[in-house]
This record gives sequence, structure tokens and C-alpha cells, in this order.
Amino acid sequence: MSLTRCANGHMFSTRKHGSTCPYCSMVVEPGAKPDNKALARVADDDKTMPYLGETEGIEPVTGWLVCIEGPQQGQDYRIMAEKNFIGRAEDMHIRIVGDNAISRRNHAVIVYDPKKRNFYLLPGDASGLAYHNNEAVYTPVELTAYDVLQLGKSTFIFIPLCGVHFEWDNSNKGKE
Repeated sequence: MSLTRCANGHMFSTRKHGSTCPYCSMVVEPGAKPDNKALARVADDDKTMPYLGETEGIEPVTGWLVCIEGPQQGQDYRIMAEKNFIGRAEDMHIRIVGDNAISRRNHAVIVYDPKKRNFYLLPGDASGLAYHNNEAVYTPVELTAYDVLQLGKSTFIFIPLCGVHFEWDNSNKGKE
């Protein structure tokens, strides 16, 4: 295939379109080289830039789960403000891989309430049970530092960051 570039930077087949650019109708002389300055200008203007999504800043961590027994022993999981759904699926807030006894979706939920500054463990809507300090969770249970959670065949320890001693609050910077 014989490709040619017009002065505007478009690449096209001369076998299919002859010497006329199908994009801008510019005629290209056979064997002529396009103007490098024009190509450089086009290259600078038409660079493909990645879309990184809306950048609203960092979502601060409020606490952690740390796996102390199970396939992911030693792995930590960030807990953010409000609801954190736990499961094996990629779209879960806390994704625990390697333990197939944990449901794919919504095995359990950890909630951080920034207004009341406390954490809760809620049962998920999946078939698996969640245990808090060796007791099955059927209703919301308030979490405290170093509580032990069991999901599937894995055991986790809960480590809070936010609460009565610390809170991410930008409006109070310098006032405390």
C-alpha cells in the first residue's frame, strides 16, 4: 500500500485516492515531500491527550482492614468515608481476591459516618456470613479499634484512623 501525507498531516492511500487528500482535498504532487513546519504545527495541535476523568482530589482514607489470616495475609485494605462494599468482584470498594468463600458482591459492608465519627459493620446481601469478634453479624455492629472480622476463610483486624481523635476536615485547618 502506498501511503502519502498531505501538508495538513493526513495520511491516505494514493492507490485508492490518487494525489488528492480525501480529508482536506489538498492535491499532493507525486514524490513531493510535505512542508515539515506545517506537519510540526499539525502534530502539536492534534496530539492525543488521555482523559483522566474528573479530578476532584484525593479521597482520604478513614481506616484500614488488615488481613491477619487467609490467602491475602499481610494485605491492607483502605476504608473510605460512608459505605464500603466488600467482595471479590472488581467493582467492590474493598476487593478481597484469593478467598473464594467470600461472596463476589456485597459479602459485608463497612460504613464510616463522618458526622457521628464512628464505624459500623453491616451484613451484606450475599449468602455468606460476616463475623465480628467471633459473633455472626445480623444487624449493624459498631466497630472499635482492633476488632477482629471474619469473612469467608479470611480474618481481618480493623484499624481506625478517623474518629474522636482525628477527622479529615479542611474547614477546621489551623483551628484545632
